[in-house]
Amino acid sequence: MPELPEVETVRVGLAPAMEGAAIEKVEVRHRGLRWPIAKDFEKRLTGKKVEGLGRRAKYLLADLSSGDVLLMHLGMSGSFRVGRDSGRGIYYHERSKSKSHDHVVFHMSNGETVTFNDPRRFGSMKLVPRARLDDEPLLRSLGPEPLGNAFDAAMLAQACAGKKTSLKAALSDQRVVAGLGNIYVCEALYRARLSPKRMASTIAGHGGKPNDRARALVEAIKAVLQDAIKAGGSSLRDHRRADGSLGDFQHNFQVYDREGEPCRSCKGKVKRIVQNGRSTFYCPSCQK
Repeated sequence: MPELPEVETVRVGLAPAMEGAAIEKVEVRHRGLRWPIAKDFEKRLTGKKVEGLGRRAKYLLADLSSGDVLLMHLGMSGSFRVGRDSGRGIYYHERSKSKSHDHVVFHMSNGETVTFNDPRRFGSMKLVPRARLDDEPLLRSLGPEPLGNAFDAAMLAQACAGKKTSLKAALSDQRVVAGLGNIYVCEALYRARLSPKRMASTIAGHGGKPNDRARALVEAIKAVLQDAIKAGGSSLRDHRRADGSLGDFQHNFQVYDREGEPCRSCKGKVKRIVQNGRSTFYCPSCQK
């Protein structure tokens, strides 16, 4: 599933085509995404201007002139393709050639078309009144944005204080920190030299105050996410940038998907274990 860097990469790619333009027409070719697209979806979008395109965790949020917010999630295999109504596609890639997977098409007033393609149909689109956004069930339980100014060692330590789960499980919990998934949790823990098996509460001292582990971990989380965004995210199976090109960060993995390979910091080897049903990659020699 796309994580924060991949979704942010998509947002940056879509912004020039959507921000400041009105949605002149909406084609819903398949309503059966993860949740059925509402019957009045097209009516509520047609003629509305996209005033801004933002991101919250792994969700894209299009702020509309109507007072609604279009909430979009890529699911497991979703992607967007941007082109012009003239047929001169400026963004294109092989996986989207099958129109049977083109489920929603937005025709913009600037001549651009934005097509949502999703072979597995785990993605979603939902209109939410802006005034009710804080109460939206999909968003209200999300933790802090890891690249936000408010996210610091004190906040993370407080969230992990007293937790008896592993540090890997805690960081993967969207209520603790939003937008992180398997890849970037593994990579951040490696950079911080912390074992994924370590108990989450060990990054907090007395009274939930942050210790050196918490400070190193927050620094590592921010750094790995920023590096991944600069590289256009990680392309393992489905992720593409909005221009159809692959992300490059997978070439910079230090531990993820490198089982049995030499650690790049010590003489150890990368090991894979299973935690909460997901593969975890780490170096037992330098991650303690």
